[in-house]
Amino acid sequence: MKGHQMVKDAAKRFLPFYLFTLLPLTAGAQQLLSLDSCRAMALRNNKQLGVSRLKQDVAANIKKSARTKYLPHLSAIGTYQYTSEPVSLLNDQQKTMLPHLGTATVSSMQPLATGLENFVGGVGKILGQTGMPMEGYAQMAGDLKQSMEQTTAGMATTLNAVGQDLVDALNTDTRHVFAGSVMVTQPVFMGGSIIALNKLADINENFTANSADVRRQGIIYATDQAYWQVVSLKHKKSLAESYLELIRKFDQDVQKMIDEGVATRSDGLSVSVKVNEAEMTLQKVDDGLVLSKMLLCQMVGLPMNEQVTLADEDIEDLAVVTLQPQLDVERAVENRPELKMLDNAVGMSKQVTNILKAANLPQVALTGGYVVSNPNVLNGFQKKFGGFWNVGVMVRVPLWNWGDVAYKVRASKGATAIANLEREEAREKIELQVNQNTFKVEEANKRLVMAKTGIERANENLRTANLGFAEGVIAPTVVMEAQTAWLQAQSQLIDAQINVKLSQVDLQKSLGTLY
Repeated sequence: MKGHQMVKDAAKRFLPFYLFTLLPLTAGAQQLLSLDSCRAMALRNNKQLGVSRLKQDVAANIKKSARTKYLPHLSAIGTYQYTSEPVSLLNDQQKTMLPHLGTATVSSMQPLATGLENFVGGVGKILGQTGMPMEGYAQMAGDLKQSMEQTTAGMATTLNAVGQDLVDALNTDTRHVFAGSVMVTQPVFMGGSIIALNKLADINENFTANSADVRRQGIIYATDQAYWQVVSLKHKKSLAESYLELIRKFDQDVQKMIDEGVATRSDGLSVSVKVNEAEMTLQKVDDGLVLSKMLLCQMVGLPMNEQVTLADEDIEDLAVVTLQPQLDVERAVENRPELKMLDNAVGMSKQVTNILKAANLPQVALTGGYVVSNPNVLNGFQKKFGGFWNVGVMVRVPLWNWGDVAYKVRASKGATAIANLEREEAREKIELQVNQNTFKVEEANKRLVMAKTGIERANENLRTANLGFAEGVIAPTVVMEAQTAWLQAQSQLIDAQINVKLSQVDLQKSLGTLY
C-alpha cells in the first residue's frame, strides 16, 4: 500500500532525529487538526508553492512589459568625446598661404605695374619725337606708379588680414565635443513580432498559473496521504492495544487452567509467544505512528515533536462514504493543469516561431527628436551649444542572412511538433490514469463490503471459540487462531476504510478536481 511506503520513506528521513528525541517530551496541550486545516497549513508552509506565486508575479510583470512595446518610447542621450587631434577644414599649405594672401596678390600685380609704367614711358618717347614736350608724360608715369604702389600696399594689408581671419574662423578645435539628443520612436510595423510577443506573455502567465495549480494539487494529495496514514496507524495502534489486552487476559486464564491441571505447559508457552508477538506488533505500530506524525508536522509547518491530534484518529467508525465513480475522461482532460501546461507549451512554441519569422519581414518605425551639440555648424562654426528638431521614418528590410532565420524557424517548428506529441502522450496517460483510479475506487468499495462481512464472521467465530474454551471443549490453540483471525479482520477493515478514502483522493487528482 502507498501508506506503508510513506512510512518507510518517513523512517529513512526522520529515524536519526527520532532516535535522538526518544527522551520524554514535556507534556503539553494537544493541538487538534482536521483534514482541511492540515491542507491549509501545508499550502501556507510549502516553499515551492511560494516560488510558484512569485513566478506568477514575474509572469504578470512580463505581460505588462510586453504591452509597452505598442507604445512610443522616449530616450535621451548625452555624450562627451575627447580626441587627440582636432578636425581641420584647411590643409597645412592653405593655412600658410591665406595669411599672406595680400602679399601674394600684390606680388602678382607687380609685373602689371611695371608694364604700365614702361607703356606710358614709351608713349612719351613717341610723342617727343613728334615735337611734343615729354616732361608731362614723365610726371604722369611717376604719379601713376606712386598711386599703384600705395593702392597695392593697402590691398596687401587688407587681404592678409582677411586671410588670417579665415584661418582663425576655420580653426575648429574639435578635441572637446559635447552632444545630446532626445529621441521618440513609435513602432508602426515590426513584422508581427510585437503581437506575437504579447501573446507569448499571455500564454506564459497562464502557464505559471497552471504550474501553481499542479503544485497545489500535489501538496493537497501528499497531505491527504500523510493524514490518512496517521489515522490508519492510530486505529491500528488501538487495535493492537485491544488485541494485547485480549491475549494477556487469555494468557492469565490459561495459566489458571495450568495450575488446575486442565491445560498443559505447552499451551501456556504458545499463548506467551502470542503475547510477545502482540507486544512487538504494538511497538512497531507505535513507532510508525510517531514517524508518520513527524512527517505530517513537517508538511504543515509544525515542529516535528509537536503533540498533535487528528480529528479522525479517535473516531471508532471512520464513517466512510462509498461513491460510485463515473468514468469521465473528458472532464479530466478539461481540468487537469498538467495538460493545460502542455497546451501552453504548444502555444508558446508557436508564438516563438512567429517572432522568428518576423526577423525576415520589413520593419517600419516613426522617429522624432531634438539634437544639440557643442561645437555646432548651424550658423557657421560656433563654439557653443546649438540644436535642431527632426522627424523621420525608419524602414528596415532584411535582404540576406545566409538562411539563419529559416533554420531557426525550422528548429522552432520542430519544438512545436515535439510539444504536440508530448501533449497527446500525456492525454493518453491521463485517460489510462482515470480508468485505473475509477477501477480502484470500485475495488476499494468491494473490499470494504467484504471486510465488514469478515468482521461479522470473525466476531462470531471468536465468540464461539471463547464459549467452547470456557466449557472445556475447545483447545487454547483454537481460541488463539480465532483471536488471530479477529485481529486480521479488524486490520483489514481499517485498511479497507483508509483505502476507500485514498482511492477517492487518487480519483479526484486524476480528474483534476482535488481542491
